[in-house]
Amino acid sequence: MSAAVTGPFVLALDEGSSSCRTILVDASGTMHGEQRENVVWEYPRPGWAELDPVRLWRDQWATLERCLSSQGVTGKDLAAVSITTHRETAMLWDRATGEPVHNAVVWISKQTDEIVKRWSAQGLDDEFRQRTGVFNDSYFSAGKIVWLLENVPGLRRRAEAGEIAFGTPDTWLLWNLTGGRSHLTDHSCASRTALFNLESMAWDEQLCQTLGIPTAILPQAIASDGDFGLTAAEVVGAEVPIRGVLADQQAGLFGQACFQPGSAKNTFGTAGVLVVNSGEKVQLVDGLTSSVGWTVGGVTDYELEGVVFHSGQTLSWMKDNLRLFESNDEIEYLARLVPDSGGVYVVPAFGGMCAPHWDREARAAVIGLTLESTSAHVVRAGMDSMAFQTADIIDSLEAGGVPVETLKVDGGAARSDLLCQLTADLSGKVIQRPTSLERTALGVAFVAGLGVGMWDSLADLEATWSCEREFFPQIDAATREERHAGWRAALDRTLPSRFPNLAT
Repeated sequence: MSAAVTGPFVLALDEGSSSCRTILVDASGTMHGEQRENVVWEYPRPGWAELDPVRLWRDQWATLERCLSSQGVTGKDLAAVSITTHRETAMLWDRATGEPVHNAVVWISKQTDEIVKRWSAQGLDDEFRQRTGVFNDSYFSAGKIVWLLENVPGLRRRAEAGEIAFGTPDTWLLWNLTGGRSHLTDHSCASRTALFNLESMAWDEQLCQTLGIPTAILPQAIASDGDFGLTAAEVVGAEVPIRGVLADQQAGLFGQACFQPGSAKNTFGTAGVLVVNSGEKVQLVDGLTSSVGWTVGGVTDYELEGVVFHSGQTLSWMKDNLRLFESNDEIEYLARLVPDSGGVYVVPAFGGMCAPHWDREARAAVIGLTLESTSAHVVRAGMDSMAFQTADIIDSLEAGGVPVETLKVDGGAARSDLLCQLTADLSGKVIQRPTSLERTALGVAFVAGLGVGMWDSLADLEATWSCEREFFPQIDAATREERHAGWRAALDRTLPSRFPNLAT
């Protein structure tokens, strides 16, 4: 065990798509004692992705205990607890016993496709968009709830009788942290379900009625810095206030100190997500979703967002499935063996393409291979695809009247100088990489710390952000357009929505 550190601390639980972590954050914004476990997905059928909720909580709790013990910290040293989790994943459980009724249905799962098509045929696409800011798509939670209600025997009757609770991962962790006393979520997480009305800042009862979702199952949605209850004493050794809950991408935006309208960050993780603070009014931009960024200090900031389903996961696929390299340490070395991709393009539509294309029928492709192509060209094209998809989202933002001047980056893949430079070149924007790339847990810890007075203002938090390196575009506009033309041609050959007459 390392030497003990002194508090007070905010304990941050960060449950992502690939790992769950626990971190302690002190009053200077320094992180201590990170512990993590891998998140294990299950694939009961092709295209389906699920999680065991019990294992999810058990593994998260294990990281919590190790984090505290590694630093010699007890519950009495904690000023607050905070939670940030991956979004859209849906689970239902028995209110009396806390027992899940089925595996959680993960955000990327396609098992709800038929439900979404049914709603589209009923003319509900515009209802979703105008009321909730997101799309009628399998990605969001609404279809997952209905799938569970329709496929778990007797579940609808139990839900209508008030016996069942729904939650995204934040609500599930909160339920367990408080010993079943808190059935709550925050505005940011609620806004990713496709059931939360952005104008009324409440669950949309009319939409829920249309979809056949009993509102009795839904958690109360409160401010991100609200009172989420006290931890059960047996969880952290004391009853500690839970004062911060944020969806992971919104937490990353907060942790990157993107407090001004127009400030933006991009996370290069398993998925890639570009988020822009759009201010205190809802904006709709073609191809992008609108959600709540956070409600802190009585003020709601909204966000515009573009999600790339397969960002760093594309490189993981190349390692694990194609065996092009053995460890992530080799990625940049291989990609730098060639000056460019040699005309090879990877369109990573393994589960369809998300923003700004929204084509769930698309399938991944490697285009432009010749006898001269090598594994280095393919890996370079995989890195290019991460930058191209980010640039596509920026183009959509600017076409919608939301300029982006600089882009802060985080996530594990942002450690790559080459990826950051490719993103600057292909987007034409200045890329800023902070000294610490772990912004998600930090962001939600900041929210909780504000709630209990560890920090006084957003200005205090801005002062903790520092830039490690800036990347400036190194190619001219003509070269950038030439490369984008090749990317667009690859999309044209891959996405059925671009040639609907060829779709099957």
